[in-house]
Amino acid sequence: MMSPWWTRSSALLVLILVLTRSVAAARSDRNIVSEEYVGATVNATVMDGRGNVLHMMSSDEGTYGQNSPKVDTRGVVITPAQHHGVADRQGCDPGTRFLVPPRNAHWVALLQRGNCTFREKILKAAAYNATAVLIYNNSTDKTVKMGHEGTGDTVAVMITEAYGKEILAHLERNLTVVVSVVVGQRGPTKNINRGSLVFVSISFIVLMIISSAWLIFYFIQKIRYTSARDRSQRRLGDAAKKAIGKLTTRTVKKGDKETDPDFNHCAVCIEAYQLNDVVRILPCKHVFHKVCVDPWLNEHCTCPMCKLNILKALGIMTTLPCVDSVVLDVERLGVGQASGGQRVSLGESNQPSISLEPLSLPHSEATPRTPADITIAVTILRRYHPAWNAKNRLVE
Repeated sequence: MMSPWWTRSSALLVLILVLTRSVAAARSDRNIVSEEYVGATVNATVMDGRGNVLHMMSSDEGTYGQNSPKVDTRGVVITPAQHHGVADRQGCDPGTRFLVPPRNAHWVALLQRGNCTFREKILKAAAYNATAVLIYNNSTDKTVKMGHEGTGDTVAVMITEAYGKEILAHLERNLTVVVSVVVGQRGPTKNINRGSLVFVSISFIVLMIISSAWLIFYFIQKIRYTSARDRSQRRLGDAAKKAIGKLTTRTVKKGDKETDPDFNHCAVCIEAYQLNDVVRILPCKHVFHKVCVDPWLNEHCTCPMCKLNILKALGIMTTLPCVDSVVLDVERLGVGQASGGQRVSLGESNQPSISLEPLSLPHSEATPRTPADITIAVTILRRYHPAWNAKNRLVE
């Protein structure tokens, strides 16, 4: 069963769009200059008011900003001063200021990510002559890529949330923290085109939905078709049994015309009629062995010779089509009309002797046939008539 044209067209259109978008994304990626990833190692030294070293810590998970100078630097860590009694962690408030001791020429601002752009944070610290800015994350314990064009020579480094809060904890105890930033490992960044990724994902989902809908529709149609076919076959079988019950049967006795050597043989098993054989007479007056023709009628409900629909002939379910999988072309098999209602027979040949009822073909004249033509008919009858095997008369 073929799927609707619009289903196949939609799936094909989505696939073409995905491929086109992928090619375009691939071409655009060639024009992107790969930006360099530069890691940073941030060493921190905690001292008391007298300059005694209390604690030292280090982290190599820092990352330089994209627009930051990649150089070593050091300085005293300072956070924004409280504004109206509230600690300013992000450094985004217009009134944000840094209390820098006069003797500290080099100092580093410690800010939390969020509430404003990286550029605004860095420029705010640079206004107070900060040597560098440390920005710690506020949502995940990982660093992210920072973009901050126009921040000049101010070094900008992102550190993890845990490390930033650890430094902040020492500052809140009024301890002095001195950090030194050292350039770490360098490497290319992993550029991911999010637009292309989202488009491909959505296209894949849409394609899967269309494919699933097509499969569901296909199986529903197949189930409906199978059910309808089974119901039709059951109705046809019941009708065929009913029709067979109305057909005439009789037993061949001595003196009946079926015992005449010139009478037609059974066209199903290609055997002559014997005494006490039970024969079935169809509405078209063709005669067959009952055991031969009944299985055929149950399956095809047509005469094996002239293809007469016995259901229509008997007025039973005339609208129900018969299942006739073996259509014999009588003209091709060599059965023509004999003038004066004479039978066509072959008696002087080494081929099996058969005789067939003449068909009424008003448009053709009697045509002589050869033994080869009759051989074709016998071969096909042996192959396709199940009743032959039923009587065990087929010898391969």
